[in-house]
Amino acid sequence: MNMTLPLNFSGSERSSWRIDSLLLLAVLALMSLGLTMVASASFSYAEHNFNNELYFVKRHAIYIFIALAAMGVTFFTPPSVWSQYSRLWMLLATLLLIIVLIPGIGREVNGSRRWLSIAGLTLQVSELAKVATVVFMASYFANNREGFGDNWRDWAKPLCVLMLPLILLLMEPDFGSLVVLSCTFMAMLFLTGIKLWHYFGLVFAGSSVLAIFAEAAPYRMARLSSFLDPWSDQFNSGYQLTQSLIAFGRGEWFGVGLGQSVQKMLYLPEAHTDFVFAIFAEEFGFIGVLCLLGLYVLLVWRIFSLSKKAVAQEYWYGVFVLIGFGCLISGQTLINLGVNAGFLPTKGLTLPFVSYGGSSLMVTCAMVGMMLRIGHELHPDTQVVRRARRGR
Repeated sequence: MNMTLPLNFSGSERSSWRIDSLLLLAVLALMSLGLTMVASASFSYAEHNFNNELYFVKRHAIYIFIALAAMGVTFFTPPSVWSQYSRLWMLLATLLLIIVLIPGIGREVNGSRRWLSIAGLTLQVSELAKVATVVFMASYFANNREGFGDNWRDWAKPLCVLMLPLILLLMEPDFGSLVVLSCTFMAMLFLTGIKLWHYFGLVFAGSSVLAIFAEAAPYRMARLSSFLDPWSDQFNSGYQLTQSLIAFGRGEWFGVGLGQSVQKMLYLPEAHTDFVFAIFAEEFGFIGVLCLLGLYVLLVWRIFSLSKKAVAQEYWYGVFVLIGFGCLISGQTLINLGVNAGFLPTKGLTLPFVSYGGSSLMVTCAMVGMMLRIGHELHPDTQVVRRARRGR
């Protein structure tokens, strides 16, 4: 079965652009569903706070156009460019994480300082830091793959580089992004051939540190306790989760219908951002949830299928990028779904491609563009044309 869509350009020196059609289809379907759900989940909140039911819909539509442009830019940029300047991207991301913590510059919302306001748009710096970290680590691991892991200094160097962004994320605080980025790094590190006793030692140490940080902050412990028994304090710390669970219960098998949700009527906070999945479950029911999960499974399956192809061609930079981005998207998706369904403590992570949020949408689409370009580089026709050019 041919999974690519050929796009032909004129010129004897150009080959067809090979685009993974299933990967692109899954992304576009999720983005279309996201626009629909943002419209459905936000109109009550928008009318109440901005006297404009379409306030968030219009902004989200603008974000979609910008995100598609970002996807195009990263697709037409050779992967070697990202690898060549990976240190620069990492440095810029770290500087932005520092800048956002400066009072008067970083925008504070609900006690967290995570955003920068640029030209009327709000940029969540942690989203850029995730991509920059994956690109940097992919370049480092690919360039130092031979003999990697024989000495503890091999993995200690990238770990030290990672520590500064993690500390800055903790200071914002953005514990959810810290967990996703840490797990992504560990997944990429596993592919380097590191000694297992080194690897599991790092897993134990990292888990212990995360547990200590979680216990050190009273608000995190409150979230943990409310997650375990939200009904014990349903009008305070457990309010958000109980309202989300009510939305799930109302959805039953087939949902109450698009636009018919009751929980979005100012009952469930952040209904169009972090908890848009709960509104989706209420309006489309269990069957709709299965369809949505199917789109994410298709997306992640295509990403890891491309990584398997990259391994076969020994294109190690592509392998690490695909695994890193796949872990970022799948990890954030699992955490958001788990939070909405009451399986995980509340975290401020959006649902990729579906939740309202310009930063998340633009960055994830940029990642998709990079992955589509790597898929093009891996296609047999591209390899044939490249060999023919070298022969000429």
